[in-house]
Amino acid sequence: MPSFDIVSEVDMPEVNNALDQSRRELATRFDFKGVEASFELKDKEITLTADSEFQLEQMLDILKGKLVKRNVDGRALKAGDVQKSGKQVFQVLSIQQGLEADVSRKIVKLVKDSKAKVQTAINGDKLRVTGKKRDDLQEVIAMLRDAKLEVPLQFNNFRD
Repeated sequence: MPSFDIVSEVDMPEVNNALDQSRRELATRFDFKGVEASFELKDKEITLTADSEFQLEQMLDILKGKLVKRNVDGRALKAGDVQKSGKQVFQVLSIQQGLEADVSRKIVKLVKDSKAKVQTAINGDKLRVTGKKRDDLQEVIAMLRDAKLEVPLQFNNFRD
């Protein structure tokens, strides 16, 4: 039976490359001269540190632009609250890997409501979709790409 997996993964080497490019841009920008601003990646969390909230917003725009250029979906980042510590302001962005249970259930409900002749099974942080015909699976992929979900989806492990 044909099947495929629905996952939500972020390519971490691409995130590292985007962070390196963002750091280089920060070093050359005139509005960040003499400012203690930095990007740090630790355990799937990116910490932005700057002197003001406006600079944090600028840094976030730089980072998102670099991520988009490297084909990393910006919806995979979950921004935390802006926190102040002395003269510094920082914000933690968490990188979301895998599908959460409530998002998985929402996707299963969407597939069932579409009346497609497929079965879905939740396997940890991914979904397995199986069907008798390859065309049915392709319809499900097209329907999920059109759906407005809050997480980026990838479709892999397609087997006939």
